[in-house]
Amino acid sequence: MWESESEAAAGREYGGGILTSTKHGVKIEGFHQRGNSWYVSADIPSDLQVQIGEANFHLHKYPLLSRSGKLNRILYDSRNPDLNKIAMDDLPGGPEAFELAAKFSYGVAIDLTAGNISGLRCAAEYLEMTEDLEEGNLIFKTEAFLSYVVLSSWRDSIVVLKSCEKLSPWAENLQIVRRCSESIAWKACANPKGIRWAYTGRAPKVSSPKWNEMKDSSPSRNQLVPPDWWFEDVSILRIDHFVRVTTAIKVKGMRFELIGAGIMHYATKWLPGLGNDAAIAVEETSINNGNNSSSSGSDGSWKGGLHMIVAAGTRDETSSLQAKDQRMVIESLISIIPPQKDSVSCSFLLRLLRMANMLKVAHALITDLEKRVGMQFEQASLNDLLIPCYSKSETMYDVDLVQRLLEHFLVQEQVEGSSPSRQQSLSDKLVGSSLNAKARVARLVDSYLTEVSRDRNLSLTKFQVLAEALPESARTSDDGLYRAIDSYLKAHPTLTEHERKRLCRVMDCQKLSIDACMHAAQNERLPIRVVVQVLFSEQVKISNALANNNSLKGGGVESQFQPIITNRKTLLEGTPQSFQEGWSTAKKDINTLKFELESVKTKYLELQHDMENLQKQFDKVMKQKHTSAWTSGWKKLSKLTKMTNVENHDIANHIPTSEEQNRKTTRRWRNSIS
Repeated sequence: MWESESEAAAGREYGGGILTSTKHGVKIEGFHQRGNSWYVSADIPSDLQVQIGEANFHLHKYPLLSRSGKLNRILYDSRNPDLNKIAMDDLPGGPEAFELAAKFSYGVAIDLTAGNISGLRCAAEYLEMTEDLEEGNLIFKTEAFLSYVVLSSWRDSIVVLKSCEKLSPWAENLQIVRRCSESIAWKACANPKGIRWAYTGRAPKVSSPKWNEMKDSSPSRNQLVPPDWWFEDVSILRIDHFVRVTTAIKVKGMRFELIGAGIMHYATKWLPGLGNDAAIAVEETSINNGNNSSSSGSDGSWKGGLHMIVAAGTRDETSSLQAKDQRMVIESLISIIPPQKDSVSCSFLLRLLRMANMLKVAHALITDLEKRVGMQFEQASLNDLLIPCYSKSETMYDVDLVQRLLEHFLVQEQVEGSSPSRQQSLSDKLVGSSLNAKARVARLVDSYLTEVSRDRNLSLTKFQVLAEALPESARTSDDGLYRAIDSYLKAHPTLTEHERKRLCRVMDCQKLSIDACMHAAQNERLPIRVVVQVLFSEQVKISNALANNNSLKGGGVESQFQPIITNRKTLLEGTPQSFQEGWSTAKKDINTLKFELESVKTKYLELQHDMENLQKQFDKVMKQKHTSAWTSGWKKLSKLTKMTNVENHDIANHIPTSEEQNRKTTRRWRNSIS
């Protein structure tokens, strides 16, 4: 609570809120109530009945006509001097405000408070109780109390603004809402030095000990005031009044981070589902489950945040009212979020976006909210990104939404990198932060793909488009992407060979760590061509690692400070951590896998060394066998050729010529003819 030093003087000037009128003309003993009717104890019987709602006031004409221009006009326009009953159901403030106005007209002392001043001020305006009828009339008195007492107090300004929720549009037309909003904004932005403070906004159970001590003891000027001291008090206001206060605070120049924190505090209080991790179904939320905020003042139509008390109606009607109110709150909050980056957290924006999609908020506001998320997309977490698909889609999660968020992020990075002011002040630190942001987003997208890949209705095209949306430089390692691909292959066993190759095309085998390569080499779900590429890449990495280990051993002390590999594509980090982060969820399992992996590597090197020795011995044995076989073979071949030459010569001597053969055949033919 804010209390300025002028409040005590203002209270003394107006008699502590006691207001009287000496000129009334009718001697009365007081007012008394019987059921829903009010009567005046006087010697003269009442000659006028005023009906307001279900309440009836039995009064006298003269005191009221002498101060109310509206009652004068009603009686004059009726042309009936014997008119004795008037109905005014539309009087702002209701029977309570008219009771105070009637007592003031009779000269009875009334107590002005922050709870009744706004209703009485509107009722006085409705009844036209101006200075033209009598000096010091009710409009003048209530206006003075508002200006000099209420607006100088933090607590009274909050209470009056809260009471204005039932007085629309009278409170707006009389500038009560505007003046209270500006008063609250000025006090929230003012320097606390030289001001007496007492904090009463929070309940005693949740108040900090420092503020309890201040409340129990005399206020001190030297007490430090937390910057968020006004959050709790302002959060009891209705959304339209909260928007007015927040807008006024912006104009006063408060820091945008503090304004964003106030908006998040308000949203958490008025939107019960905003803090839940699971998707919120409005139809399943009952009225009693959402009583997260306590309302002060005399407003009885609102209770527990956005949950209205409905006298009659079905549960569906109540749920529709809750959805309508929540939609109005979300749309208003989106419109007042400061445009600066990091004014609110990315987690808050994503939760707000989830509820906005669920409640069918205006498309333009959802687009604006998506752009806000894209500005700080690197701060998002996987749980907040798993937004269910509320439209008519077969997929469980809204993958198209994440695709749009990623596009907004890349556009924002491109705009910031190409702006002249950014290029002039560009440094290595800024470039590094941009690369780190893209790397964080790449890890986030890979984790998201791993989660959504379990959905059997997720198409291959959506998976591929989201995986390829980031530039190649964003991923230093494709272990997370390989994990997502493997998960997708598990959930979709009916993919053809062509589709499997198309899916694996988004992954760069050269960016896989040694651990990922060892897993992929034994993965039967991968296409054979991909397995061959992985094996080749693994062999290259192991060879490079062995070569670098040998060079480090023989290179002296200076070589220990040189990097093992300068080419990023050959990927010789070789650390199991990059792969295990994507493949394990518990630290204990990661350590166990690391130990087993080291033992496997050691055995692999030993087997490779033994294999090399066996290969050398085998080569020697084969060389000896090949040499003896060739020499014996040549000897046999030479003997064989000599023998064949002799035989051919003998055969040639015994073969007859062709003329001899013809003669013999002719002779035989002739003999046969004869």
